[in-house]
Amino acid sequence: MSATTGEVRGRRIVVTGASRGLGRAFATALAAEGAHVVVNGTNTDLVAEVVESITSAGDAAVPFVGSVADDDTCAEMVATCVREFGGIDAVVNNAGIVRDRTLLNMTPEEFDEVIAVNLRGTWSMSRHAARAMKEQGTGGLLLQIFSASGFAGSVGQTNYAASKAGVMGMLYAWDVELRRIGVRTNALWPVADTDMTQVVFEGARQRAEAKGTAAPEPKAMGFGQPSEIAPAVVYLCSPRADHLRSQLVSFNGAKLAYWQHPRETVIERRDAWSIDDIDAVLRDAAEPVYAPEL
Repeated sequence: MSATTGEVRGRRIVVTGASRGLGRAFATALAAEGAHVVVNGTNTDLVAEVVESITSAGDAAVPFVGSVADDDTCAEMVATCVREFGGIDAVVNNAGIVRDRTLLNMTPEEFDEVIAVNLRGTWSMSRHAARAMKEQGTGGLLLQIFSASGFAGSVGQTNYAASKAGVMGMLYAWDVELRRIGVRTNALWPVADTDMTQVVFEGARQRAEAKGTAAPEPKAMGFGQPSEIAPAVVYLCSPRADHLRSQLVSFNGAKLAYWQHPRETVIERRDAWSIDDIDAVLRDAAEPVYAPEL
């Protein structure tokens, strides 16, 4: 076994969308630290490749091919973890797709496809995992993978932004619902160089070319490699993080941030309000909702 400190030794974990990129890095890192991992993806060959890579290192993994957009697939994926490893301790809801197009041009099919995988798939996986965790009586973790699109405007990503914002809404609801059965839910916002973020780098390259300058490297733009992000998933799935619930953490391999829930920042109370009064309070409040420092 390649585990170094065994941070998640013996924990049974499903990682969706684990055939490449972030998901692959998450599954590999969890297994290397002693977890028993169900590796999910829609490409049979890629899933098999990840499982082979993990097991050849002496770590534990089994494949499960299928899309989280199908509720029966999610149910069987959880059942596979329980059957193969004797239970389920965490699910990392990493599976996600994009169908980028502006609001004026996006089709209903493109909207629904993204919602089906990113939002409904997260709901399905979490529902079946929470049921299994309740039945085994040991609690567990639902770890959601978030994106800046859920907080900030992003051209062509109405569907993706809606799905990620919806995931955070579900997280808060589940925290209230699932406390009584010992199931926690947290979220990780990874800032990484992946297939999905290539559009960001292409835009930066085009802007640099227009200025006659060199295109910045992903790291200089605040984007880490998947392997650099993976330790955060290991931590969040480990006993060290058992005290965290309903929290959002962002990580790019260099900067770790802990995000506060939405809260009131400008508060005024009056017995009666005129339109002028409202204007006086809100005129200077139009700051960006999302303004991180990478």
